[in-house]
Amino acid sequence: MGKLTDIEIRAWIRAGERFEGRSDGDGLYLRFRPGDATPSWRFRYRIGGAQRVMNLGSYAVLSLADARKEAKRQAAMVALGSDVAGDKKQRKADAVAKIEAGRALVTVGQLADEYFGARILGRWKHPSIVRSRIDNDIKPNIGKLAIGDVKPTHIDAMLKVIVARGAPTMANDVLRWVRRMFDYAIKREMTTHNPAAAFDLADAGGKEDTRTRWLTRAELVNLFGAMRKAKGWNVQNTMTVKLLLLLAVRKGELIGARVEEFDLDAAVWHLPAERTKTSEAIDIPLSSSAITALRALIDIGNGSAWLLPARKMQARMVPHIDLNTINAALSKCVRPMMGNFEPFSPHDFRRTARTHLEALGVAPYIAERCLNHKVKGVEGIYNRHDYFEERKDALNKWAALLAEFESGNENKIVHIGKAKKRA
Repeated sequence: MGKLTDIEIRAWIRAGERFEGRSDGDGLYLRFRPGDATPSWRFRYRIGGAQRVMNLGSYAVLSLADARKEAKRQAAMVALGSDVAGDKKQRKADAVAKIEAGRALVTVGQLADEYFGARILGRWKHPSIVRSRIDNDIKPNIGKLAIGDVKPTHIDAMLKVIVARGAPTMANDVLRWVRRMFDYAIKREMTTHNPAAAFDLADAGGKEDTRTRWLTRAELVNLFGAMRKAKGWNVQNTMTVKLLLLLAVRKGELIGARVEEFDLDAAVWHLPAERTKTSEAIDIPLSSSAITALRALIDIGNGSAWLLPARKMQARMVPHIDLNTINAALSKCVRPMMGNFEPFSPHDFRRTARTHLEALGVAPYIAERCLNHKVKGVEGIYNRHDYFEERKDALNKWAALLAEFESGNENKIVHIGKAKKRA
């Protein structure tokens, strides 16, 4: 039989003609067995007195001309004493071994994701808090390291980075979660040691003192003015800050809110029990200012089920913005424009609202319920009244005062209730 041609090969394929081997010469032949999707090229050679066969590839990807070139190249290597089929088999085995070794090399980032899925997601009321620490602190610092390569010096360096940016409480949180992650890895026989085991809070952020920071009238006027002028600051951030102040809710409660929780026509937010710190549902009255801000966020969300949907593609496994988004934006864009004064964070907005509600003459037990704090003692056990109308009146007064702060002139602020006397 002479040299093969593409015409006859295609004819065999169309006819479904099967064969063990048809030679093109110089050791090259084509095989098309029953069950093969396409014919494949083989190169037959002898080395050390033994006959060997090497698979060159499918006819679908290796043309006749290319198969001849490859057979010629392999023949030249055989002439130099190379067992080309054996060498290829070894290279494949080495590649497979390398892949398997890579799979066995679990990184801290992979461990963090597995731990989050197995121990946090579906079990913790606010999983986004843990997710935030993983994505913002753990992964950027040690996420690419193999868990077996992590040393105490890596943990120490990570904690120092967090403390240096002025977040000692977050450093404490990160230490707790890293320690738990490595304990989980030990239980799963992924590693044999915990590089964070020797550290305590003194090595991280230290003792966590109770915060007392709140924003005064002048600081709130300054804050609203800075938000209007700050570059890189957007409408979503402004509306979020306004709602945190207006509603005095916890940051995680607002960031994790779904649009379906808000009844804007009835002016109420039905905050479900599973998303509150007290594990009790609460209806939060909405002032007209809060409704305006909510409508703006819902419009910007463009049909999203979340009030504050994630703003870009990410792998955090949570569909809304990160808990640190507002903190970071305030720190970067707004606070530098507010002058030299004591730092604050969104966590201080609840204390700010509580302080100003007191100054407005709101009864302490009403102000506490506005923050969704439980009434203490025997009264809390027997008095199940939720004070919705009283809270509505209090939050409306607070909204009116905030509107004056937002107007930009502290000297023209209308003093509502007892604000002039006690703020």
